[in-house]
Amino acid sequence: MTQRHLSRLMAGAAVTALLAGPATADIRFWTTEEQPERLAQQEQLASNFEEETGIAVEVIPVTESDLGTRATAAFAAGDLPDVIYHTLQYALPWVDAGILDVEAATTVIEDLGPDTFASGVLDFAQTDEGWASVPVDGWTQMILYRKDLFEEQGLEPPTTYANVEAAIEVLHNPPEMFGFVAATKVDENFMSQVLEHVFLANGASPVGPDGFTGFDEARTTEVLDFYKTIAEASPPGELYWDQSRTLYFSGEAAMIIWSPFILDELAGLRDSAPPTINDDPTSPELASKTGIVTNFAGPSNPDGAAWADIRYFGITVDADIDEAQQFVEYSMSEGYTDTLAIAPEGKFPVRRGTGDAPEQYIEAWSQLPVGVDRKAPLSELYDPEMVDEIVSGLDVAQRWGAADGQLALASKIVNSQVINRVVRQYIDGGIDAATAVQEMNDELSALE
Repeated sequence: MTQRHLSRLMAGAAVTALLAGPATADIRFWTTEEQPERLAQQEQLASNFEEETGIAVEVIPVTESDLGTRATAAFAAGDLPDVIYHTLQYALPWVDAGILDVEAATTVIEDLGPDTFASGVLDFAQTDEGWASVPVDGWTQMILYRKDLFEEQGLEPPTTYANVEAAIEVLHNPPEMFGFVAATKVDENFMSQVLEHVFLANGASPVGPDGFTGFDEARTTEVLDFYKTIAEASPPGELYWDQSRTLYFSGEAAMIIWSPFILDELAGLRDSAPPTINDDPTSPELASKTGIVTNFAGPSNPDGAAWADIRYFGITVDADIDEAQQFVEYSMSEGYTDTLAIAPEGKFPVRRGTGDAPEQYIEAWSQLPVGVDRKAPLSELYDPEMVDEIVSGLDVAQRWGAADGQLALASKIVNSQVINRVVRQYIDGGIDAATAVQEMNDELSALE
């Protein structure tokens, strides 16, 4: 035992007593997927792994909001689990804190083949020594649009600011049809996510490798002008995810921004949120008329970006490294389809396939059933081109600060809701663009 482990054990003896699990398992796995059905699926995966390898895994649910404090306490006690399923926000900070074993994760990725992963998700976890954690699954925010109406009018898909604006010119006809439903409720996280997506599309970020940079005025003015355009094509009022879904489902909106968790509802598979575009709440008609855009581009960033939420397997410094690596490799290979099946509508395959079968896991994922009250695979609900678009967003996945090691600062900026408030002032005509950029930069600079 190293001196570091010994000192941590002595300092955290009390915490050890609280956190230590049963001694029967060979390795312990913390997961934030704690809903009973999802937990049962993970326990089955662990059972399958044990049957194949003889290595017993204890699956331990941890509430996502408690994950950071639990990990810090366990680290102090020298009692970290072997593997942690965690969000993007912890990957690099946990390396800096000494919680994650970079060499162990990097070995797994190299064994599986880095070129079998979506490049964007690996970039998020990149360190000087390799990768902080192994990407498991993720999803990207999407623009949903009425593909049938776009095709009827000869409109290009809404892949750029300009294409969205052109479509609004043609399709916006309230109250029968709103061109867009933009998020405008400033105290909703939904507005924060939508705005970050739109800012990323134009390459506008408030952070860089050295911390806070402030928003570039020219790029940000383009963002503000675009957001004002889509807000003016929206109904009045305080709008967030609920109104955007309701209006799109009723056939009264041409475009919305939403997460992929809408995909099963869109196809009439969830009674609590049925499409109302016709008299049959179970009809897949609206799904068949919908197109999806993940990679969205502004005028100053023609390559575009996709706002993404990525999850990882972290192998800790207290792990039985060999057994932990075997468990992660199994969960990302023989057991990967079962890993994705926990919630396929929100777990896109970040590993596309193997060297011999490059599309293997995409194809398997597309056949997994989604839905609540009724179930069907995405491949039956959406065209192959749509499935490809859903998954391809992970190649250009981005978040403020992720590539620069400044995700913690970016999260503070987003959570402050300063951007939401100032953008709302701008679209309401209270301030001009230059003042809006200055106000955001002044207020956000104090958060460092």
